[in-house]
Amino acid sequence: MIVGEQPGDEEDLAGRPFVGPSGELLDKALTGIGIDRQTVYVTNTVKHFKWKREGKRRLHQTPHADEIHTCRPWVLAEILKVKPKTLICLGATAAKALIRPNFALMRERGVVSECELADQIIATLHPSYLLRMPQGEERELELARWVADLAIALNAP
Repeated sequence: MIVGEQPGDEEDLAGRPFVGPSGELLDKALTGIGIDRQTVYVTNTVKHFKWKREGKRRLHQTPHADEIHTCRPWVLAEILKVKPKTLICLGATAAKALIRPNFALMRERGVVSECELADQIIATLHPSYLLRMPQGEERELELARWVADLAIALNAP
C-alpha cells in the first residue's frame, strides 16, 4: 500500500490519487522494478487538495498538523480494510501521519521498520519533490535513490 501526502490539482479534479505527473513518475518507477501498479493500493493521507490561486493555477500548499490529524481516521480505515504487508509513505506528510509526528524524512528515508499497521513501513520522497528538482545529475541521483527505496520496500520479505 502506498500512501501519499494529499491530492494534487489533477488528482483533485479526477477524484483519484496519483493520476497527474507524480502518478506518471510513480508508475514508471514501479514498472521499472517489476511491480504492476494494479497490485498496489494507492491513497493519500490528507483527502482534500489544499491550494492557493496564482493566476489561473491552483498551487499546492502543505497541510497543517491539524488537517493531517483530522484526515488520519480515513487513511487508517483504508489501511485496516486493505491489510497491507508493506506500507510505503511518500513524503513527509504521510510519514508524520503514519510513523510519528517528528519523522525527519531526509534523514530517515529508506529504512524499513516494523509497525502496528502492517508488517513493515518505509518512508521515502514524494514524486512531486523529484519533479520540482532542476534537471541534472543531482536529480538523476535522487531519482535512482528513490527507486531503490521503493524496490527495498516492495521486495522486502
